[in-house]
Amino acid sequence: MQAVVEGTPTGVAPYRWRWVALFVILAVEVMDLLDSLVTTIAGPVIREELGGSLSLIQWLGAAYTLAMAIGLLTGGRLGDIYGRRRMFMIGATGFTLASMLCAVAWTPGVLIGARAVQGLFGALMLPQGLGMIKQMFSPQEQAKAFGAFGPVMGLGAVGGPILAGWLVDADYFGTGWRMIFLINLPLGLFAVFGAIKFLPEFRSERTPRLDLAGVVLAAVGAFLLLYPLVQGRELDWPAWTLVMLAAGIAVFGLFARYEASRDKRGLDPLVTPSLFRKRAFTGGLLLGLVFFAALIGTGLVFTLYLQVGLGFSPLKAGLTTLPQALGTVVGFIAAGAGLSERLGRKLLLLGTVVMALATAGVAATVQAAGADITPYHLIPALVPLGAGMGLAMAPFFNIILAGVDDEETGSASGALTSVQQLGGAFGIAVLGTVFFGLLPGAVGDHVDAASLRPALTAAAVPAEAQPAVVTALRTCLQDRVAAKDPDVEPPSCRAQAQPQGPAAAEIGTKATEAVRAGFRDATVRALGIALLMLVASFGLAFLLPRKARPEAAQH
Repeated sequence: MQAVVEGTPTGVAPYRWRWVALFVILAVEVMDLLDSLVTTIAGPVIREELGGSLSLIQWLGAAYTLAMAIGLLTGGRLGDIYGRRRMFMIGATGFTLASMLCAVAWTPGVLIGARAVQGLFGALMLPQGLGMIKQMFSPQEQAKAFGAFGPVMGLGAVGGPILAGWLVDADYFGTGWRMIFLINLPLGLFAVFGAIKFLPEFRSERTPRLDLAGVVLAAVGAFLLLYPLVQGRELDWPAWTLVMLAAGIAVFGLFARYEASRDKRGLDPLVTPSLFRKRAFTGGLLLGLVFFAALIGTGLVFTLYLQVGLGFSPLKAGLTTLPQALGTVVGFIAAGAGLSERLGRKLLLLGTVVMALATAGVAATVQAAGADITPYHLIPALVPLGAGMGLAMAPFFNIILAGVDDEETGSASGALTSVQQLGGAFGIAVLGTVFFGLLPGAVGDHVDAASLRPALTAAAVPAEAQPAVVTALRTCLQDRVAAKDPDVEPPSCRAQAQPQGPAAAEIGTKATEAVRAGFRDATVRALGIALLMLVASFGLAFLLPRKARPEAAQH
């Protein structure tokens, strides 16, 4: 017989199986984190097998985060209407089935569509867990419960690429990259059966109605903003992409006015307007948007640099981030040892500063080491980068949701997780677009006529013809790294007359060096953008209250 809980007001004993239920909730968090990150490390291999352009790597992550961002506001409200346990089970079941579809996908379009379905069902299950924690645990225990999300998020964020690289390289049963989705099956089954056994059903005293117009406005606004950010570069930024961005901003403005109007008329809004009068919540939304954009976008850029630029295997690329994972563990342990309670907002600030300095360290290492870089060179910068992540992320949920009233939990949870996904999609779109936009010019800058002249002379190329050959090589390499389909040779490369004999090998070596140097420069500059995002996160953290727990104790 499944327990039914009306909410856990102050003075009422917490739910008996709350810690086991927390473990079930964390299982779906693991699924979400793995699936939001594993395609970054497996993306190059997936593109090689299924075909498509390099933007496929962006879309594998963006389709998931875009669909989830669109659905999360609705997911939280559906839990309020139909019951959080029921929506949790439907979401976990759908997510697992969508993972199976991803695993058997036979074209890029099918895989991207399946990723979007994953995101929609993830948007249905994730808000329910956060809402149930607020109602299963006493105010005194909520800090520990939300604190459990920190290590899971940190380890999942960094351990996901390692797991993906291992599974792709191991090629179990000949599945290759498909195993990164098949691994969701046991996790999904555990979550579904665990929900049946241990999760209580929560019923509101008054069942709200779904704000369908608000759902449509939020979905349209998110799509109008994110689609051109991801696809604009590949389409050479036609005028309609800029119109879409402007329209997206206008639609969100209309959404805000509509929700306020609906609340004034006594109707149930999709997002409770009173939430935005709480500094912890509004500040947390802005912080989450920028912070997760830097975090997820940096992961994409770093993976492209390691695998496409340096030629690392998926496993080697994943293992390169292991020092970051260890640093994350250290950061969470330090935060859990009492720093979160003692420092509050200062811990977020400290973690962000450490991350910013470490990001600058990664960029400096990539620039200084050049083509001779190894995973060992990156250890001194990646360890503090992970530690800063742990320190900044550990108090994130607790500080923001501590000041949210029980009746606002569903709306707040959906909005918070939605903005995190929007931040991830924004980071993938912006940093990915910056990286690919800078790459051709960076590669061209390293086609040095002086270094090529001896090889051209040895190939009996007349001195007066050598500048044209160098220009043709530069154009070929630039077109190759900018090509929408890397498997198709650009016309500029087919038209180029290639020298023969030993000189051809030397020219090929110089071309490879130029491409690697271009990837290095594009990576360093994209990391500079991520650094600016972290600086902005530092400033936004001052919008949060100094101490979250005393504020939460008032509710």
